[in-house]
Amino acid sequence: MSITRSTMLAGSGIALALAAAGCAGAVRAPVVQAQRVAAFENSPVGFASLNGGTTGGAGGATVTVRTAAELARYATASGRYVIRVSGTISLPGMQKVSSDKTIIGVGASGRITGGGLTLSKVRNVIIRNLTFTGSRDDAINIEQSSTNIWIDHNDLSGAKDGLIDIKRGSDYITVSWNRLRNQDKTFLLGHSDDNGSEDRGRLRVTYVHNWFDGTNQRHPRVRFGNPVHVLNNYYSNIGSYGVASTENAGVYVERNYFENTRRPTVTQTGDSDPGNIKLLNNHLVNSGTPASRNPSLVAPIPYPYIPDGAPNVKAIVTAGAGVGKVG
Repeated sequence: MSITRSTMLAGSGIALALAAAGCAGAVRAPVVQAQRVAAFENSPVGFASLNGGTTGGAGGATVTVRTAAELARYATASGRYVIRVSGTISLPGMQKVSSDKTIIGVGASGRITGGGLTLSKVRNVIIRNLTFTGSRDDAINIEQSSTNIWIDHNDLSGAKDGLIDIKRGSDYITVSWNRLRNQDKTFLLGHSDDNGSEDRGRLRVTYVHNWFDGTNQRHPRVRFGNPVHVLNNYYSNIGSYGVASTENAGVYVERNYFENTRRPTVTQTGDSDPGNIKLLNNHLVNSGTPASRNPSLVAPIPYPYIPDGAPNVKAIVTAGAGVGKVG
């Protein structure tokens, strides 16, 4: 098996040797202590690294905001901005974010409460190192063909609807190193069974190094997107199911760590038609057998990467996910 070195290196340690095994299905091997490296990247890995890359507000002015009015002013301004969130900002609803922005928390203090951020018809946005809690809608909503979005190292909980929704033809997105908790619906990818004409050929997302901590469902719940890469995530005490593929989506579920998860993957949920899942070397602890379907119909992953070995994912992700870990 040939493995190409790439930018997806965070937490890799001895993963190259472990990855070379390459056998399909699930692994119940003893946990091997991984060599620790920095749990952050300076630029996104996965799909957000393609299509010209994702740089956010780099090269523009850096501002620090402390109120909802200040955040609204710079989040919707034209041009590039790096927007540093200091302290807690309570939003009355969903705050729009325009293209070419980085919104990043200061240390571990940046918090968004009461509302969330919405990205619609935009390109090149980074959201990092923020705590989102108690939104009356979603925590983060990405829609209307938004592209090149990187959602990284956030702590998200307690939204009335979902934590991160990606829909309506959005594409080239990476969701990495986030901690999700106190939530029913976490990650939605594709909002409706009736939206195939807009979503087919899009909704390409990488979910990597996220920690689903006692959440219930949609980790993610996918329609139409192919391929969707679910790599090196830690699933802990999951209520309903882990990953769902529906509406002929193609989801590659690779080297994740499932613990106390009765249904790690499903190929149908709700009223949706079934989707396709390809499995490789997932690690199972007190968990059910992952479901797969038509793995040959899952499109190849178009970027090079070095995965972490699945038995090491729990230690790597719990040490690195969430706020206050970004260098």
